[in-house]
Amino acid sequence: MSNISIIYFSGAGHTAKLAEAISKGAISVAGVKTNLIPIDGNDIINGRYENNAIISALDASDAIIFGSPTYMGGPAAQFKAFADATVDSWFGQKWRDKPAAGFTVSGTPSGDKFSTLQYFHTLAMEHGMIWVGLGEMPMQPNGVNRLGSWGGAMGQAHQEPTDIAPNEDDKLTGEVLGKRVAEFAVKMKASS
Repeated sequence: MSNISIIYFSGAGHTAKLAEAISKGAISVAGVKTNLIPIDGNDIINGRYENNAIISALDASDAIIFGSPTYMGGPAAQFKAFADATVDSWFGQKWRDKPAAGFTVSGTPSGDKFSTLQYFHTLAMEHGMIWVGLGEMPMQPNGVNRLGSWGGAMGQAHQEPTDIAPNEDDKLTGEVLGKRVAEFAVKMKASS
């Protein structure tokens, strides 16, 4: 069984909806289970993220998918506090050669979401991970990749309720990313 962890911060619930769609895509692959891990602001004490159980769960994962809304051109501060707390995993190279991917939501079609995905990519590269992009052509007839991203899944949500945004196209894009990461993780695990 391949275990894929989806670690994310969600301010208004929109990023959580995209995380759920990614999980749905991942578990559609035989032999995969997912672990949805929301970043809880209560785990940030004096600016430092402190939850060793979650870090240990990520260390034991076969793949990790990062998510955050894009705030002011990058990931939310809560996600950054979590990322800074992964330094012990980095020292121990505990995430080395694990597949990684990312997703984000912001209020406009661009909203500087690519900056957030680049941050996730850099975090993954520092950990020695293998980045898995979306791998889909933009603006497909079924709505997949309507926002035109190759680096990860993007969703759009402004102030709409979470049952409206991200929309079905963006959630389908998330499912595609989750399935792609899961397929890659299963292949890697089988070959090791």
